[in-house]
Amino acid sequence: MKKKIFSTLRQIIQDVNAATGLEQALIIIVEHIRSAMKADAVSVYLRNSNTKQLVLMATDGLNRTAIGKIKFETEQGLVGLVLKQTEPINVEDAHSHPDYCFITETNESAFHGFLGVPIIQHRKALGVLVVRQTRQRRFSADEETFLVTLAAQLAGAISHAEKMGEVINLKKDVNQSFLLKGLGGSPGIAIGTAQIVFPPANLDAVPDNEISEDEVEENITIFSNAVLKVAEEFKFLSKKMEGVVSNEELALFDVYGLMLKSDSLIDTVVNRIKERQWAQGALRETITEHVKQFDVMEDPYLRERANDIKDLGRRLLMHLQTQQAPMIQSSGPVVLVGEEINVSQFAEVVLHDLVAIVSKSGSGSSHVAILARALGIPSVMGIDDLPVNYIKGEEIAVDGYSGQIYVKPTPAIREEYLRLAREEKSLNTELKKLIDMPSMTLDNVHIPLNVNTGLLEDITPSLQSGAEGVGLYRTEIPFLVHNGFPGEDEQSEIYRQVLQRFAPRPVVFRTLDIGGDKALPYFPIEEDNPFLGWRGIRVMLDHPELFLTQIRAILKVNQYDNNLRLMLPMISDVSEVDDAIKLIKKAHSELLSEGINTPYPSIGIMIEVPSAIYQIKAFSKRVDFFSIGSNDLTQYLLAVDRNNKNVASLYNSMHPSVLTSIKYIIDESHKYNRPISVCGEMAGNPASALALVGMGVDSLSMSSGSLLRVKWTIRSFTKHKAEQLVNKALALESYKDIDALFTQALIDAGLSGLTRAGN
Repeated sequence: MKKKIFSTLRQIIQDVNAATGLEQALIIIVEHIRSAMKADAVSVYLRNSNTKQLVLMATDGLNRTAIGKIKFETEQGLVGLVLKQTEPINVEDAHSHPDYCFITETNESAFHGFLGVPIIQHRKALGVLVVRQTRQRRFSADEETFLVTLAAQLAGAISHAEKMGEVINLKKDVNQSFLLKGLGGSPGIAIGTAQIVFPPANLDAVPDNEISEDEVEENITIFSNAVLKVAEEFKFLSKKMEGVVSNEELALFDVYGLMLKSDSLIDTVVNRIKERQWAQGALRETITEHVKQFDVMEDPYLRERANDIKDLGRRLLMHLQTQQAPMIQSSGPVVLVGEEINVSQFAEVVLHDLVAIVSKSGSGSSHVAILARALGIPSVMGIDDLPVNYIKGEEIAVDGYSGQIYVKPTPAIREEYLRLAREEKSLNTELKKLIDMPSMTLDNVHIPLNVNTGLLEDITPSLQSGAEGVGLYRTEIPFLVHNGFPGEDEQSEIYRQVLQRFAPRPVVFRTLDIGGDKALPYFPIEEDNPFLGWRGIRVMLDHPELFLTQIRAILKVNQYDNNLRLMLPMISDVSEVDDAIKLIKKAHSELLSEGINTPYPSIGIMIEVPSAIYQIKAFSKRVDFFSIGSNDLTQYLLAVDRNNKNVASLYNSMHPSVLTSIKYIIDESHKYNRPISVCGEMAGNPASALALVGMGVDSLSMSSGSLLRVKWTIRSFTKHKAEQLVNKALALESYKDIDALFTQALIDAGLSGLTRAGN
């Protein structure tokens, strides 16, 4: 019993995830569970978000005419009790339980055994899953465990199915709109047409795309060419492995060859193309269908063949993608939409009509969200139920503040978003009056405001915002958009433009910081915990040839008022600083010997790893300045992956522990006469920027789109008032209370227009 039930669990989840709507998903659930548990009846009750009642939404075994009619209050009956207690209830005879509520419409008088478990997603109770037996009996521990496990996994699937149903209805009803909620990535309001992007060789991410009759033959030819290419690959690999592996293992390549000749696979793809699905989408659907068939097989060997099908599909997709151009089109305002949007895809369209970014993965602190903020492009990240395959070409209204989007907004919703956009434009017009004004507190304390950047396209907006320099130049951006490591001369030309155009303003170049959420496609780093792994200075010290090339490229163009500064990321130990400085001195010495008379730069480090907090004294003997990377520092102090939407709500730089740590870093830096800046997103938030000023930071660096908002904040307070607010904040125990304290301070100072941008 136990083996059969748990082997069924995976199949139920797969079938529910493939459902095209909530009704179909619930039917799958009740029928599959009844069969797996040999129960006499299975029912699903979902909570109505408006009335808060539990409504019978599906059943197999009870009277189906009662579906949609039977409703329980939250604390009514055993079903209501399950939801109230948010824990399973397993009773031998439901009729004898004091909370039992008899319902005649369901014909349940014959049912005695009762097992109910709550369906909960992200602390929100969605409903109750109930299994019944006619005879009096208590369900076994294995059965209860199975149902609890299934309910936990079904919560997300039910939510997804509900959204999928809305999307399908959306296609049928021109007047229907629906709302999706995620996480605010970068602030702003925008309306545009959805354009879909997807990563290479990822079958799951390939969207649907209807082609014209004229394109059918072209797509069939493209697919046939891909099949021939993959067949040639397998022949080559088979010959290469002769004598290296056994004949039994070598036979696997013959299996691949047979699959490429399989009518059930190849002909199915071709038939789907003839039905006007583009080649990549037709392949995705066919491979998914075949994988599903193998996944349900009892034999472990046969079930493992699903991986072979996936591998074959990926190989075919790679060849299709080399023949078919990406589906990125720019004609009017474009909202870039994808399962996961990376920097290279972002850069492909950044110069066109991009007005917003919407991603299923990521958070407000992911790299692409940070870049979007740098360019003033609204973004929403981490939308669980984003139906990428269904919304191509639809109009989307994006709110980067609240983290929500409307697909096919109604006229009323559209007008509201246009109104908000006008208000934002008006605020930005007012802020532009501050461009040439100093970033000075009311008691005449100057707080220099610099920009974080990494794109040459961002130089002009940065200069026009009144930036006093570059506090963080992300040198990894050119590496991310290339097909290989750019050479010394190519890097130098990029760095030269930045230094020259900002001169005499200082420019802080952060040395190559890859790893974490910044993987190079040609230098993949695959780790279980990438943010705790091989990244930043760790990679560069292990590859001194890459580090030396970059340092030479940077130093050789330091000829514009000596405005160059170097900054080392991800420092956790003094030995890393010592080793890096040795290489910097080596590169400098080489350039001097080559007749390139370049000055030796100021060197700083980023304080973003907790171990670095308590080594300020030792670091101050080695470097000239410090910069707090508040994004990573917050992540590491709170043990919260800032790209994980499941815990993104726990990520907050105003957490008491984060503020206490930053205050300590600032005080220690000043104790050893080292200037200290903050270059994380915390610096660009008006409320937290005010806190940083109160803690005594020497300068702030942020995206150009945030600079004038922060300047307005600084010019509205005295340094003394900011210090008073910080003292109050450090006595509070909750980041919510600290957020409220500084938000209210902004409102009291007449800056209520900034509180939306700051949240």
